[in-house]
Amino acid sequence: MTPLPDLTAARLVIDAIECWRRDGARLIGLCGAQGCGKSTIAEAVRQEFAGRGLRVAVLSLDDLYLPPDQRPVSVHPLFATRGVPGTHDVGLGVSVLDALKAGEGVALPRFDKATDHPLPPHDWPHMSADVILFEGWCVGARPQSERALCMPVNAVERDEDQDGVWRAYVNQQLAGPYADLFARMDRLILLAAPGFDVVQGWRTQQEDALSQRLRSEGRDTSGLMDADALRRFIAHYERLTRHILEDMPRYANLNIWLGSDRQVLQM
Repeated sequence: MTPLPDLTAARLVIDAIECWRRDGARLIGLCGAQGCGKSTIAEAVRQEFAGRGLRVAVLSLDDLYLPPDQRPVSVHPLFATRGVPGTHDVGLGVSVLDALKAGEGVALPRFDKATDHPLPPHDWPHMSADVILFEGWCVGARPQSERALCMPVNAVERDEDQDGVWRAYVNQQLAGPYADLFARMDRLILLAAPGFDVVQGWRTQQEDALSQRLRSEGRDTSGLMDADALRRFIAHYERLTRHILEDMPRYANLNIWLGSDRQVLQM
């Protein structure tokens, strides 16, 4: 399949939001695997609508991560690694999105991946918004069936979640508090990767870019992951990433299918 000419994912997202705004939609969810370009697209959306005098609030699911000492490691040790449902401050996300939809000014949380901790609240940007973009790797995901949880999808699940406690708790979170959070969205866009196999490469590019930025700022890079640590980290995301690619196209309002180079193949 060849890329569609003259179409970028950012342009498609901007055009969709512009159309949906006519129907009163203000809170748009943007889901996509790690490294697929969500942050770049979100910035393009912000700039486009800012040029029209509209305020765009971008909230990343990543910015709702709990600090390590608040993650549910008592349920399972795998929750020490941020990423899956259960490692976010869902209540904070609900309050922020509700305030934005009500037209109120609110501080937007920010998380520092280099330190694995949220930034202090006094460093959070404060704004109200005409358009709200809520982006994240599992934004809008729905729970799996109980049957789908039975078989491990990789070595981490096979060796470290033999009784399925970790993945069952993740699924319960999706069915409960995360479903409530995602219900606030007016529309949902899926940036669909060609498969989970490309995510390792995409996420490695992200880590390299973060390393370069931190070095340019004179900051410590010791907290970043090497190739082996990154491979293990991404394994925590595999189950839901595969599930999303299979399930979400049935209910997302717009599906944008990407090639391995992130070019748009189909919509």
